[in-house]
Amino acid sequence: MVAELQKTVVGMRVVQVYDVDTKTYLFKLSRQEEKAVLLIESGVRLHTTEFAWPKNQSPSGFAMKLRKHLKNKRVERLAQLGADRVVDLQFGTGEAAYHVILELYDRGNVVLTDGDYLILNILRPRALGKDEDVKLVVREKYPVEGALAEAPALDAEQLASVLAGASPADTLRKLLTPRTLYGPALLDHVLLGRGLSAGAKISSFPAEGLAEKILECLRDADAIMARARSEPCRGYIVQRIEKRIQPAEDGSIEIVSYQEFHPFLWRQHDAFAGASGNTSTIELPSFSVAVDQFFSSVEMQKINLRAHQREKEALKKLENIRTDHEKRIQALEEVQQADVRKAELIEVNLELVERALGVVRSAIANQIGWTEITELLKEAQEQGDPMACSIRKLKLETNHFEMLLKDPYDDGEEALVDIDIDLSAYANARKYYDLKKHAAGKQQKTIESSAKAYKSAEKKTREALKQVALTTNIAKARKAFWFEKFFWFISSEDYLVVGGRDAQQNEAIVKKYLRPGDIYVHADLHGASSIVIKNPTGAPVPPKTLNEAGTMAICYSAAWDAKVVTSAWWVHHHQVSKTAPTGQYLTPGAFMIRGKKNYLPPSYLIMGFGFLYKLDDESIERHRGERRVRVSEDETEVSTEPPEEGPELELSDASDSEKGSVKGDGDTDSIRGEAELFPDTVVKLPHELEAPAIEHSDQYAAEEIVYSQPNRGLQVNRKPAAKPKTQPPPEEPRTVTSTEKNTAKPKRGMHGKLKKIKEKYKDQDEEERRIRMEILASAGAPKETKSRKQKKGSKKEGGQAVAGKAKQPPRKPQAKCQTNAEANVKQPDITLETDGPGLESSEQVLKQEGVEQTVEGGLRPASNKARVPIEDEDPQADAEEDEDEANIIDEQQRLVASLTGCPLAEDVLLFAVPICAPYAAIQNYKHKVKVTPGTGRRGKAAKTALSVFVQDKNTSPRERDLLRACKDQDISRNIPGKVKLSAPHLQKRK
Repeated sequence: MVAELQKTVVGMRVVQVYDVDTKTYLFKLSRQEEKAVLLIESGVRLHTTEFAWPKNQSPSGFAMKLRKHLKNKRVERLAQLGADRVVDLQFGTGEAAYHVILELYDRGNVVLTDGDYLILNILRPRALGKDEDVKLVVREKYPVEGALAEAPALDAEQLASVLAGASPADTLRKLLTPRTLYGPALLDHVLLGRGLSAGAKISSFPAEGLAEKILECLRDADAIMARARSEPCRGYIVQRIEKRIQPAEDGSIEIVSYQEFHPFLWRQHDAFAGASGNTSTIELPSFSVAVDQFFSSVEMQKINLRAHQREKEALKKLENIRTDHEKRIQALEEVQQADVRKAELIEVNLELVERALGVVRSAIANQIGWTEITELLKEAQEQGDPMACSIRKLKLETNHFEMLLKDPYDDGEEALVDIDIDLSAYANARKYYDLKKHAAGKQQKTIESSAKAYKSAEKKTREALKQVALTTNIAKARKAFWFEKFFWFISSEDYLVVGGRDAQQNEAIVKKYLRPGDIYVHADLHGASSIVIKNPTGAPVPPKTLNEAGTMAICYSAAWDAKVVTSAWWVHHHQVSKTAPTGQYLTPGAFMIRGKKNYLPPSYLIMGFGFLYKLDDESIERHRGERRVRVSEDETEVSTEPPEEGPELELSDASDSEKGSVKGDGDTDSIRGEAELFPDTVVKLPHELEAPAIEHSDQYAAEEIVYSQPNRGLQVNRKPAAKPKTQPPPEEPRTVTSTEKNTAKPKRGMHGKLKKIKEKYKDQDEEERRIRMEILASAGAPKETKSRKQKKGSKKEGGQAVAGKAKQPPRKPQAKCQTNAEANVKQPDITLETDGPGLESSEQVLKQEGVEQTVEGGLRPASNKARVPIEDEDPQADAEEDEDEANIIDEQQRLVASLTGCPLAEDVLLFAVPICAPYAAIQNYKHKVKVTPGTGRRGKAAKTALSVFVQDKNTSPRERDLLRACKDQDISRNIPGKVKLSAPHLQKRK
């Protein structure tokens, strides 16, 4: 494998690093037009892959470390360390060199080191071997020199001593494997080539010439190893073929399972394939391709084998029932034959039986003891009495005796017959005929009942086989979505909403999944979950979705058990930060919220439980617009948002004139009606460059620490510590412009003036205002010069830095919504202090975030000196990263669009997904129940709801099968604690 990879990946650059799981990583490589993906799995494999492996949406910490050090680096060397199962991959040269060391033995490991093999990160820190002084941890040197060296080959004397000290029961494989570096497959191959069997015992070979043959085998193995190191090898996969019990959906009647993969076609596999018809080998162009195909197919083959095993078990049960049925019928037939045989023997030996009955009766009549009767019988048998010899045993306790009878006219065997003392010989014969008749009747009933039982078992077996096939197909198509490990639902307006189950998940949601444009929702309650509304388009999130997310935050908190109705709140993504205030530490799950919190209306504790169905690609189009955004239908709904939700208002200073020219005068009345309805939304006329400064300053008007779990002594509301006014601030004094003074809260009586201004200029668009200001030569909006544009760009950069995430991509859709009108809507709620601790603290926070306030009130990067240029920037890598980001967004939108709660009759349904969400989000679903706080257990409630859906007459057979295939642990996982279900006719179905 190393020889093959040296010729393919060496010289290629690392474009990106992804993680499939905690042990598997993908290196995306490129060289001009050539591309490749190198896959490494700790302790298992190393090869290039052509398959599309699922990647984690958010990379792990180890993957981020690999990206940081290896991105845009070239693969300089790929080598095996000595003879050990360790591969060293070198990226870059000189001082910029890094090594990724992959251990392919034991539990495996992946180690990232610098050029001097100093460990920078390690997947599995541990002590190396028994020597506790050598530890594989960060900032320790990786012991490259400790790799296993090439062992010298066995000579004739060593081999002779090994054979002499071997036990006769030892095999050649057992003797040679620990003393050579060859694997069992290679040893079997070379031994078979010399006429020796690796599994045969030493005693089965002649001692003379055995050592010479083994030495020749070892030389052959050395030649094969040298060939494998020097040139790429072809790949071979050994597969086993089994017959299916029932044909698959594609019509195949065979199950293929891969057993092994090798770089050569060994003699033992070739011979075994010829001897057994169910084993064969596949030849592939390279060993890397063989390994890739083996591991990419093994999971699907395991699913098929498990299904095959379940089918065999179901048929085995049916076969056991059939076998038991046949045994019972056969036993009854044998009983009938035995009774008829006994009756016939009594009739043939009628005189002998009557004499025996007379003797036994007379002895009992004479009151002779049972012991004396037995002794008299033995004496008669010794004298050779034929009647006495025919009596084998007395059973006087049951009023019977046993006779050995034989048909004198037949050569058949003798038989023991029980004779009733109270009955005559004829009566005893008739008794056996009656027993035969009774057994015949019992046999007929058994046949009838067994036939019914067999048909029932056969029906159950067919259902079991059908369920196995259904479950297998679902397992092939069903892959757990990334959001299923969290609380989640899809809002009624097609937004994906996720929430954390505990503090660790809250931390992961904010760190990994909170992206630009997303909304953070929380509630000031014990145990409340951190909710994130995924908004890939960046458009304003409608109020209905916000309310549904707020309901989710309330229900997954202590309010559910306490049955308390309260309110949640939401903020934008840039208001959530993990940067702790000076002198404080944020525990996992706690975040710093900067700026205003937008409170939602009180949320009722009403959840819903239902099912979504995964559609195939052809059925998705039928459900397009099923969860459309209803805010766009009515603009008055947007205007009902509170004034502090500025970014949510649908206003735009750049396109007002365009909209006005398109709408014409017909919309004037509606605009005037909105203005009269919402007089607080005041449109002021400040400079265009000053409005963003007001907005950014408002973001830091308040700071608050939010805990998703019980706090641990930290202050919830933080106010900056006051400093003596006589002490000069450490920063340069900040000059407050008149614009900043005007941004203060309007004084008494200003509201009426603002209303008059709005009424006076209500019909004036932006172009007309700009022309009038130029004519008046007032401080209108000046033309943007080059330097002014640069400052404006700096302000935008500063705004992103304030969000606490310096490397986030720009929020393009949100930037369009940040208008003058929105900023002015916020102005009455902003209070800026010109001096004192409040302003000083804000400046300190801005400095910590890498942002300075300009004299005009805007924001710009703190210092160009602090910005470190990125070396080895690759435009292709940036394009790849942008492409990956776009692919993630598209994939999320396609995934949400493929789930529906209202399946149609012509839809092709792949599997069902249980969902627990606010009832408003699922009230249009086909299968749903209402969940409210109660006393019932959630597991029982989930099973009850599932039975309601299954028994519903409107449920199609396909939906019923998919519902039954859901696992119990997945159904009740997201339901809150104690619940009560509400559904039509629920009590009847219980």
